[in-house]
Amino acid sequence: MAVPAQLKAIQHHMRTAQEHEARDPVVAYYCRLYAMQTGMKLDSKTPECRKFLMKLMDQLEMMKKELSDNESVTQELVGHAHIENYALKMFLYADNEDRSGRFHKNMIKSFYTASLLLDVLSVFGELSEENIQHRKYARWKATYIHNCLKNGEVPQAGPIGMEGEAYDDEFGAEGGGSSLDPQGSLQPQPSFRGGATDPGPAAMPPPNYNNIQIPPGSHAPANTPAELPRPTGEPVKPVPVPRTLPAVDPSLVNTNQEGDVRLTPEDFTRAQKYCKYAGSALQYEDVSTAVLNLQKALKLLTTGKE
Repeated sequence: MAVPAQLKAIQHHMRTAQEHEARDPVVAYYCRLYAMQTGMKLDSKTPECRKFLMKLMDQLEMMKKELSDNESVTQELVGHAHIENYALKMFLYADNEDRSGRFHKNMIKSFYTASLLLDVLSVFGELSEENIQHRKYARWKATYIHNCLKNGEVPQAGPIGMEGEAYDDEFGAEGGGSSLDPQGSLQPQPSFRGGATDPGPAAMPPPNYNNIQIPPGSHAPANTPAELPRPTGEPVKPVPVPRTLPAVDPSLVNTNQEGDVRLTPEDFTRAQKYCKYAGSALQYEDVSTAVLNLQKALKLLTTGKE
C-alpha cells in the first residue's frame, strides 16, 4: 500500500513492517499498529488517508488472527519485551560497529531501524527516559554517519556531542525521514558536521552519551543486522565457542520466601517482566542475560526486594 503524502511521517515504519513480514511477523504487526495509531492522529479525514487507514486496519485484524497463538501479540507485556529487545539488539550491533570504526550501510540502517522500533514502543505507553535517549542517539548517529560518508568525510567513532543537520531525500529513501514527538508534531532532525564546530549562543550543551544504560534484557551484539551482507568466497564453517555460564547467587538456592514477605501487584508485574526478558534472551541464545533476569525474578519473589 502506498502511503499518502499527508502520512509521510509513518512511511519508514510501514517499510520496516514490510521488511520484517517473513523475518519477524510480531515486529511487522506492531510497526503497522504504530503506523495506524499515528496516522489517525495525523489525518483520518481526507478520503485518501481514510481509505489507506481502513485498509491498514483490515490488514492488522488479519494479522492478529494469524498470530492469535503468539503471546507477543496476545499479551502486551510480552509484546513490549519482544520489540524492546529487538530494538536494543539492533542498537547494540550498530553501536559496536560504530565504536570499532566500521562504518557501512548495514550499521547505518540498524541505527535508524532501532530508532523506528523505539518509536513503536509507544503503542504500549510512554517511553522510558532510557529509550528516549537511545532513540534520539540512534537517529542522530544514522544521520551523522550517512552524511559523513556521502561527503567523503571520516566519521568520528563512538559517542560525541550532537548538533543539527536535516536528513536529505537520499537518506530518507534508505531509512531516514522526519520523526514525531509524542504529540504527533514534526520534529527537526539532529545533524552534525565533522571537525570543529561553533555551536552558537543559542545551542544546547551536547549531551553525554558515554553513560547510556542498556535496560535489563538487552542482548550482546546482534547476530543479524538490518541487512545481511552477501557472503564472499568459500563458506566458513562455524567454530563452536565455549560458553561460560554466570555464577548462581548462593542465596537463591533456597526458594522459600523469607519471613512474612508481602508482594504487591507491581512486584508480580516486575517479576513477570524479568521472566519475559529471560525468555526473549533465550531466543537469541543469550544465556547470561536469561540467567541474570531469572535470578532477579527469583530474588524479588522470595525477598520482596530487587
